[in-house]
Amino acid sequence: MSGPGERVLVVPRASLMADPGWHGVTTDGLGDFESIVARDGEFRDRAAMERDRSWKQVIPYLVLRDGPRYFLMRRTRAGGDVRLHDRWSIGVGGHLNPGDGDLAGGLRREWAEEIEAAFVPDFRLVGLLNDDTTDVGSVHVGAVYLADAGGRAVEIRETEKLEGSFAAASAVAAVEDRLETWSMLVFRHLEATAGR
Repeated sequence: MSGPGERVLVVPRASLMADPGWHGVTTDGLGDFESIVARDGEFRDRAAMERDRSWKQVIPYLVLRDGPRYFLMRRTRAGGDVRLHDRWSIGVGGHLNPGDGDLAGGLRREWAEEIEAAFVPDFRLVGLLNDDTTDVGSVHVGAVYLADAGGRAVEIRETEKLEGSFAAASAVAAVEDRLETWSMLVFRHLEATAGR
């Protein structure tokens, strides 16, 4: 959650991509991503970074599956941002702050804040997500992680703002026009590369 003086992890755009960068999800450079973040990443003032395209705010973006099913979430009308009401998502993510330590620490914190489960899954980095077509997207980069529930129970923690359950790919496709942009890009990538 953004607050006064919040510091977030950023990486120089030039360390990751040209300007503009690619659109959607790529696996190019995936093997070097975590070492680039460790080498070039800095914690900087979020408000300043929201206006500076020369930096990318790093967002771990977790897609939880249970075999072939996706954990599909819908934002309720109780959330503060009207633009997100009734929007769907297959990803859980957020900014990294100094207390997180690294990408893995940020993922574990997001998991604990957003998901109610008696386990912490293995997180596997599967792609990098970029969308320079919007002002918000142009200053963020997503590190897309996959995890599998393995048949274990998972629930939403903030049930007043979100509802969610595992759903077949066909059910996700049925609401694709209402998916948040990052979720739509990730879903298309995962479905296009399924079985590879």
